[in-house]
Amino acid sequence: MCLAIPGCVIQWNETDSPFASAVVEFAGVRREVNMALVPEAREGDYVLVHAGVAISCIDPEEARKVFETLHELALADEKAHAEAAEADRDEEPGANA
Repeated sequence: MCLAIPGCVIQWNETDSPFASAVVEFAGVRREVNMALVPEAREGDYVLVHAGVAISCIDPEEARKVFETLHELALADEKAHAEAAEADRDEEPGANA
């Protein structure tokens, strides 16, 4: 399974394919991304990025929905880890004494 994450195009560095690249921001983290597959993207647009390559443009509302889902998954993961740690502590010798 592959996962593409939405990011906002901040600044184009190079517009000529196959070396087209731009700085894309993901939740405050900026990375250089290959933009050869989305030459139509403009600064301020959202793109889906997989393995450092922007594979398609995405509208801002859809990007927001993806961010919300990823946030919910992160919270669920944190809760699962906390519950597992609690269960481990309960199983330690003398924990229920």
